[in-house]
Order: sequence, then C-alpha cells, then structure tokens
Amino acid sequence: MSHFVVEYIYSDATIPGRDEHRGTHRDWLRTLVADGRLVVSGPYDDGSGALLIFLVEDEAALRALLAEDPFSIEKLIDDVRIVAWTPVLGSLTV
Repeated sequence: MSHFVVEYIYSDATIPGRDEHRGTHRDWLRTLVADGRLVVSGPYDDGSGALLIFLVEDEAALRALLAEDPFSIEKLIDDVRIVAWTPVLGSLTV
C-alpha cells in the first residue's frame, strides 16, 4: 500500500455545483475513510481546492477511485494533482 497526496483545484464557476453535490461527495469520502483508503481530506479555507491523502495499492487504483467521486462525475474539479508520498515521521508512518 502506498500513500498518495491528491490536490483538487476548484474554480468559482463550480461553486453552485459543489454546493449542490457536497453531501453525496462527503458521503463517498466517508465510505473511503471507513474502509481505510482515505486517511484525511478537507477543503482549503479560501475555497480554491482541497487536499486528500489516500492509502491505496497504486496510482491506477487511485485514479479509478477518483473517477467515482461525485464531484468528478459532475465535472466540478478543474484540475487534479496526484503525488506519491512517503511519510517518514509522525502519525501517518507505516
């Protein structure tokens, strides 16, 4: 299993859609927390995006998972950055 940092980038144009679909998006995220694939997530305070940290098999599995995000399905994410990450200190080290 590998950690991946995912950054979602949002635009002001997607605010209404994100407001409409936030509940289903967060329900989807909760299921990933429950099964251990999502370590932590949250939006940036300025509304420009969100940071998510996943623990998944590989990048292909992560990309397939992200395609299931209601925000992705509704095309509410303007850009996605994915970076493999190895925590060496702190509570996320394995």
